[in-house]
Amino acid sequence: MKKLLIMAILVLTSGVLFSQNQSQRGKTQLNLGVGFSGWGVPLYIGFDHGVSNDITLGAELSYRAYNENWHQDKYHHSIVGLSGNANYHFNRILNIPPQWDFYAGLNLGFFFWSSPEHYDGDHTSGIGLGGQVGARYYFNNKVGINLEFGGGNAFSGGKIGLTFVL
Repeated sequence: MKKLLIMAILVLTSGVLFSQNQSQRGKTQLNLGVGFSGWGVPLYIGFDHGVSNDITLGAELSYRAYNENWHQDKYHHSIVGLSGNANYHFNRILNIPPQWDFYAGLNLGFFFWSSPEHYDGDHTSGIGLGGQVGARYYFNNKVGINLEFGGGNAFSGGKIGLTFVL
């Protein structure tokens, strides 16, 4: 009841509904959006689940397609990625306000790279290991925006999207 009263006061005085830290144990978040990289514009959907107050484990499915000019020919490529991730959330140890979520972690995935048969470039399917650093801002206790940068695998670059707390 006391939290509800405090929250109501914050809403009335600031116009912003502050949420609790969304990376708490047992909470699940759905993430979706678009990415940016040198290999087309990826679309992604994934989830993160809190296994402790500071650690989440998750999975992600992504897709991208792009065209490439190679030796005076034009080729169409597509990439499907399926990866898992682990992130450490710094909110508690850095005393970050609850509407923010700052994290860093590692990901491991398999990437299915599809190119025409007669393409002689070096794009192949395989396993990718990478790292990421990101942040979320929650507009309320159910919806937020996320921004993440990463590197070291076929999906290097970054992404921006929405987060929904389930």
